[in-house]
Amino acid sequence: MKSSERRQRITLTLLFSLMVFLIIAAAAGLSIGLLFLALHLGIITSIDGTIQVGETLLFMSLISTLLGLLLAILTSKLTLKPINRIINQLNRLSEGDFKVRIHFGKPIGSLAAFQQIEQSFNKAADELSHTETLRGDFINNFSHEFKTPIVSIAGFAKLLKHKHLTEEQRMEYLTVIEEESLRLSAMATNMLQLTKIENQTILTDVAQFNVSEQLRTAVLLLEEKWSKKALIPELEFHEHHLCGNEELLMQVWINLIDNAIKFSPNDAPLTVRLSADKEYLTAEVENEGPSIPESSIPYLFRKFYQADESHAEKGHGIGLAIVKKIVDLHDGDIDVYSRDGITRFSVRLPLKQNRK
Repeated sequence: MKSSERRQRITLTLLFSLMVFLIIAAAAGLSIGLLFLALHLGIITSIDGTIQVGETLLFMSLISTLLGLLLAILTSKLTLKPINRIINQLNRLSEGDFKVRIHFGKPIGSLAAFQQIEQSFNKAADELSHTETLRGDFINNFSHEFKTPIVSIAGFAKLLKHKHLTEEQRMEYLTVIEEESLRLSAMATNMLQLTKIENQTILTDVAQFNVSEQLRTAVLLLEEKWSKKALIPELEFHEHHLCGNEELLMQVWINLIDNAIKFSPNDAPLTVRLSADKEYLTAEVENEGPSIPESSIPYLFRKFYQADESHAEKGHGIGLAIVKKIVDLHDGDIDVYSRDGITRFSVRLPLKQNRK
């Protein structure tokens, strides 16, 4: 916890403690005042200048209880009003009302602790609202993407039943069925991978391996895709080794390189760099093409998010979410640079993993 947050929470605790103290002090002060008033009016008598103890204690107990109860009722509305407001807004948020926000009035709203509560709650509501919007868009897009290949497979399978097809037509229909089947398989695989990785909290199967060789393999696996666009792979690295989960990191390189291919124009360079210092290894995947809007960069690694709102390129907003989760599992970080027609994803990973 940051020191500023700790100070704000201590301030909030002291504030409530002070209010309780003031209630007790006010009740005690009024009780003493009423005691002297009772003595002055003769309600409580004294013998030889000594106040009768029994009557005094009874009187003060009764008055203190009544005053404490009265003050508690009067001040509870003030002290509990912001708490009740938070509870009510949380209930609305839990029921799916993501438009709800908290705004404390003065004087409570001017306190740093309540400002932090207000900011944290409103930020959480914003995040939930945005995630819900992305989820709804994803369901609509994914349903459409999932339905399209199924319809194609069913249609071409039906055409194959015709007896008077040429061999060329038959092979064409079978090719379409094969491609659409692979497309369905890829979508299902990505969803399963994301679910599996999201549920993983500890990095397993950690071993040392040659990252350079893994990157070369990833580029070769995607050869068909970059060849269709006549891209020019430029591999700028020597041999580097890393300690991590080899299978998971392969998914990182595949997703990043595939993404770079997807948004590259024809006949453009596709650059993969690798460098290392004593503690960290940095991998960069760079491509030419349309720059990512600056407003979209903070959301790139959220699942279901797609910066290309026109959906001109195939995708479901899952790949970069997988990349981010895998990098986090390796205690690394990922950055994005996208300006002047150049987009570069940089992954920084520790050379050694602390066994958890």
